[in-house]
Amino acid sequence: MGGEVTTFGSFILVLFLAGYLGQQYLPPPKPKVIGLDLGTTFCSVGVFHSSSGVVEVIADEHGRKSIPSAVSFTSTEVLSGHEAVELADTNPQNTIYDAKRFIGKVFDPEVMQQESARYPFKVISNNGSAEFLITTNRTFAVSPEFISSRLLLKMKKMAERQLGVPIHKAVISVPAEFDERQRNYTVRAAHLAGLEILRVINEPTAAAMAYGLHKVDVFNVLVVDLGGGTLDVSLLNKQGGMFLTRAMAGNNQLGGQDFTQRLLQYTTERVRQEFGVAPTVKEDIQRLRQAVEAAKINLTVQTSVTISVPLHLHTSEEDPGAPAAVLFRTEIGRELFEDLNRDLFQKILAPIETVLDEGHLKKEDVDEIVLVGGSTRIPRIRKLISEYFGKEPNTSVDPDLAVVTGVAIQAGIMGGSWPLQRSSVDVRL
Repeated sequence: MGGEVTTFGSFILVLFLAGYLGQQYLPPPKPKVIGLDLGTTFCSVGVFHSSSGVVEVIADEHGRKSIPSAVSFTSTEVLSGHEAVELADTNPQNTIYDAKRFIGKVFDPEVMQQESARYPFKVISNNGSAEFLITTNRTFAVSPEFISSRLLLKMKKMAERQLGVPIHKAVISVPAEFDERQRNYTVRAAHLAGLEILRVINEPTAAAMAYGLHKVDVFNVLVVDLGGGTLDVSLLNKQGGMFLTRAMAGNNQLGGQDFTQRLLQYTTERVRQEFGVAPTVKEDIQRLRQAVEAAKINLTVQTSVTISVPLHLHTSEEDPGAPAAVLFRTEIGRELFEDLNRDLFQKILAPIETVLDEGHLKKEDVDEIVLVGGSTRIPRIRKLISEYFGKEPNTSVDPDLAVVTGVAIQAGIMGGSWPLQRSSVDVRL
């Protein structure tokens, strides 16, 4: 009997020793579940590495960690992300973006008509659901979930290339205000891309996890998500391992694109004042738009920037067919940019006040203010929020990647990654 116990004990010891040596010297297992942030303007994909406890946001072949949420159709191929954006000016009627605004929604005819008027591509109704009309060498309609599936497929391939293993499972984020139909259609888009969705997580909850708030003693968390096209504000309560969404508000007509548009209008008028005409050549308008977008981004870290754009302008009424090559150059200061957008920035406070009112909270009751979305980098916006609450918002995480980081953590949990032993639960009240 004693020999059997000794043998059993030795066997257990060998198992422990093998496990220890395996952890020390064998290559760590590859993540099998990816985290997906399917944003209105940009998308990202990330994974949790169990061996290091680090989230990796996966870059494309050019090192870019976010891809534009755009899909373009030509007569020979379907392009997604940056490749689609490059065709936006030359193929506008077949380059679809903002599909997330339409997925799973049912529209009244009047609203559908209003939405369609905002875009260069054609939005049509199929029993109240939006579809996009594509005309290449033939005419056909595609659904918002198909557009989303092309973006998800691109991110799936990015992850497979980086990890060197096939990917079939994922966790995906959605806005907290998405209803069951919108969530189901988002999952349907993932299925079209060959992905099984293990969990759908609210974007504010994912952002809170990225900031590590699931590990610290906080109760009331306010998430301000200001992206390229929309503003979403959520009030979360954390109770144990659960995040409860107590209140939500937003503005789906306010985002970084609106700030860029104000600056583009200003620079276009400066061109008109200097040369007598505004740019009309598509390539010139695209170059000016790109320069303005770059200026907006650079003004988050610099107090002034210089825009320098070669243009081809029809400055002569006598010879309208021969545009003149000119160089437009102007300096943009941060103060000017803030003045151009002062009224838009002020609109950010309205949904904040709404969620506090609906959540029956005072400003001082908010423990953490979390910033999400690239537009929250703008210094004036950060100052506006800090002055309103009387304290600084949490800026320890890249706001562009906060949601995908949190989704990747949740993907690690769902994939059983060691040593990650914590979880998060969404509850929408």
